[in-house]
Amino acid sequence: MAELESLETAAEHERILREIESTDTACIGPTLRSVYDGEEHGRFMEKLEARIRNHDREIEKMCNFHYQGFVDSITELLKVRGEAQKLKNQVTDTNRKLQNEGKELIVAMEELKQCRLQQRNISATVDKLTLCLPVLEMYSKLREQMKSKRHYPALKTLEHLEHTYLPQVSHYRFCKIMVDNIPKLREEIKEVSMSDLKDFLESIRKHSDKIGETAMKQAQQQRNLDNIVSQHPRISGGKKSKKEVCASSDLEVKNTSPMSEQDSGILDVEDEDEDEEVPGAQDLVDFSPVYRCLHIYSVLGARETFESYYRKQRRKQARLVLQPPSNMHETLDGYRKYFNQIVGFFVVEDHILHTTQGLVNRAYIDELWEMALSKTIAALRTHSSYCSDPSLVLDLKNLIVLFADTLQGYGFPVNQLFDMLLEIQDQYSETLLKKWSGVFRNILDSDNYSPIPVTNEEVYKKIVGQFPFQDAELEKQPFPKKFPFSEFVPKVYNQIKEFIYACLKFSEDLHLSSTEVDDMIRKSTNLLLTRTLSNCLQNVIKRKNIGLTELVQIIINTTHLEKSCKFLEEFITNITNVLPETVHTTKLYGTTTFKDARHAAEEEIYTNLNQKIDQFLQLADYDWMAMEPGSKASDYLVDLIGFLRSTFAVFTHLPGDVDVHSTMSGKVAQTACMSACKHLSTSLMQLLLEAEVRQLTLGALQQFNLDVEECER
Repeated sequence: MAELESLETAAEHERILREIESTDTACIGPTLRSVYDGEEHGRFMEKLEARIRNHDREIEKMCNFHYQGFVDSITELLKVRGEAQKLKNQVTDTNRKLQNEGKELIVAMEELKQCRLQQRNISATVDKLTLCLPVLEMYSKLREQMKSKRHYPALKTLEHLEHTYLPQVSHYRFCKIMVDNIPKLREEIKEVSMSDLKDFLESIRKHSDKIGETAMKQAQQQRNLDNIVSQHPRISGGKKSKKEVCASSDLEVKNTSPMSEQDSGILDVEDEDEDEEVPGAQDLVDFSPVYRCLHIYSVLGARETFESYYRKQRRKQARLVLQPPSNMHETLDGYRKYFNQIVGFFVVEDHILHTTQGLVNRAYIDELWEMALSKTIAALRTHSSYCSDPSLVLDLKNLIVLFADTLQGYGFPVNQLFDMLLEIQDQYSETLLKKWSGVFRNILDSDNYSPIPVTNEEVYKKIVGQFPFQDAELEKQPFPKKFPFSEFVPKVYNQIKEFIYACLKFSEDLHLSSTEVDDMIRKSTNLLLTRTLSNCLQNVIKRKNIGLTELVQIIINTTHLEKSCKFLEEFITNITNVLPETVHTTKLYGTTTFKDARHAAEEEIYTNLNQKIDQFLQLADYDWMAMEPGSKASDYLVDLIGFLRSTFAVFTHLPGDVDVHSTMSGKVAQTACMSACKHLSTSLMQLLLEAEVRQLTLGALQQFNLDVEECER
């Protein structure tokens, strides 16, 4: 068993030695490891020593066999070593020279390397800066635009910055800061633009009256221009060019760019002379804040919010504008300022409607106008009712017509305003009647109720020119002579014509037909005659201190005024061009008015005579117990008869034409005489039949009989 193990160990050592001989020294480690892992490394070392001795013997044999060749080789090697040493020295020298020479090159190469590195860094930096500079420039531009309040361009710049420039340099820290600031900048632009809009709305509210005043001036100029063109058609071409100039200026305003960078507000405009062009209403307003804010909110996706805010604020302003001041009725300026504010408001809204898309629409404008129309008409009805001055009412009417024409020029329906003017016309007529009542009272109170004396042809023609009077007999008489009527006849006649003119003034520009104007004038004139003038005449006739002479003169005057009614008819026909024969034409009631006044004067004459008779009879003092009558009629009766004689002398010596004279002496005098005699006889009978007279003497009856006989004579 021990021999078998010894044989295996010897075989293993042999294998290992062969591997050592044949294996590369770098890989001999594992082989030696296997030897040390075994237990017989001593025996292996013996085997290894024996193998080494064998190889040494073989080397020695081989060397002995090749010794001469080895010596020769050594000799050659020694020679080669000398040459090699020389070569080494040369190489060393060359290397030293090369090193010395290469130091500068190395320095230059090192410098070149650094330059190339710097160049590469610079190039990279330039590339990066090329990407970053536009971003910084855009951001700087954005800040500058916001500083100068150019918010809409700033928003556009912000959009370019966010979507075009920042994505290219998003990895830089400053870009991240910019990206974080973008929402804040948007909100800031939004707030600032809204602030500008609020300033604009406040400025518009304060300056609405100025805008409206300018618009109404422009409408007045246009109306004057149309009147001139209608009156002078030959020069219409020249006037048309002026109108076209105005239209073109308005067109330029309407085409104003919404990108305008002007500050918000109202432009200052000095008062224009009448001969100069009145600027268009839109020329006074810079609408760019509205356009900018609208576009900004549209870009930010908040257009509906902006539209809602704008309409809500303007609706509030409309309610403020439509609230009239409490003392508006006191002066025309109060009405004018009220109208100017309304016109200014709607001029602005009309311009916004035509220069923006959808900020306001026609339905919104119509709704505001309906509200404004109802409130304006209600305010005018209330305040105009306080007006007692017809001049103020007429000026108000003209102002309302201009107000309506101005807004109609902007496309607003104004029929209700003209309907309301017809209501104001009734009030105007009432104020005219009140005014003319005072005029007539002054004329009647200041009249001397004496025929008008004329001393020369000039005065005669002047009066005939004022009043339609013709009398061939009077014309033939030499100067001085007298008209049959007193001064109040031509004055009243002229005032009636002035009243008709005043009525006609109100009907101007109301778009009424000639028939409607004629009917309006005739109705108002009838009221003047039947109510105002009639009352004034009745008041004069009923005055306590009026004398019979004055009453007679009133009868003469009313007779002439009655005859003049046909001339008033012709006067109205001439100014309205409506013939009296036209269907539905109202007739003048002046004849009835003056007849009633004349009859009242006649009755007053009879009443006054009877009162005078009663006053004389109060002086009667009969002695009913007298035994003998007097030798003559009673003194009171003699005085009474004297008074009646002088009174009837007035009737029989009336001046004037034959018709009037015969009328007064024939009718009035006869009736007055009969009335006086009847009243006197009745009163004398009452004296006899008084309850106090219980007994009479014959003498007393004879005295009474003397008085009656005196009356009969």
